[in-house]
Amino acid sequence: MSAAVDIQAEMARARDAADREDYQAALAIWGPLAHAGVARAQNNIGACFAEGMGVERDGDLARKWLELSAAAGDPIGQRNLATLLFRGELVPIDVMQAADLYRKSAEGGDALAQDMLSWLLLEGEDLPTDPAEALRWAKKAAEQGIASAMTRIGMIHHNALGVDRNPAVAAHWWREAASRGDADGQAMYGAALHLGAGVERDPAEALAWLTRAAANGSKLAEPFLPAAQAAVSP
Repeated sequence: MSAAVDIQAEMARARDAADREDYQAALAIWGPLAHAGVARAQNNIGACFAEGMGVERDGDLARKWLELSAAAGDPIGQRNLATLLFRGELVPIDVMQAADLYRKSAEGGDALAQDMLSWLLLEGEDLPTDPAEALRWAKKAAEQGIASAMTRIGMIHHNALGVDRNPAVAAHWWREAASRGDADGQAMYGAALHLGAGVERDPAEALAWLTRAAANGSKLAEPFLPAAQAAVSP
């Protein structure tokens, strides 16, 4: 088990079990690996304790294993520990430490951490806002296919946050996010189509996107729906 190929094979076997939601089997494999210092296995055990997958939720054990993984430099362990601290459900909330961990994970290339760091830098209440840095991390996350980051890039250009206002660029990113299923991106792209902001006006397409966004839970669609519905014939 000390050979790298054996560890990889064991991790793959555990992942297969987890994909089948057989977390007991996965934990039986991750346990020895985690005790042997495999950072990703430590993260996986911590995530199981954080989310109650195969075990009872336990904040102390989640934090213990995630701290070991994060200290070993695993970007996913850093991100999961950050989320544990940011939520404050199982352990005391610590937004500043969470932000530091999100940054380390983002610098390690984790797309979800890049997206979350971007959000914190733009909208977080406990950190100084930095639109330029928020845009930089949102672009990195978008390059890895994170739709919510694409929506945020659109918002930054729509609201002129550290950049010149550019409706066309905003609409482009909202379209990209919408096509990937982000509800807020669908709402904003629908609004852009309804208003003809940065894109040619298309009442029928606008209504389709706004309706889809509302069905997917976006509150941003609600203010535009009545007018969009009125703009098309039955």
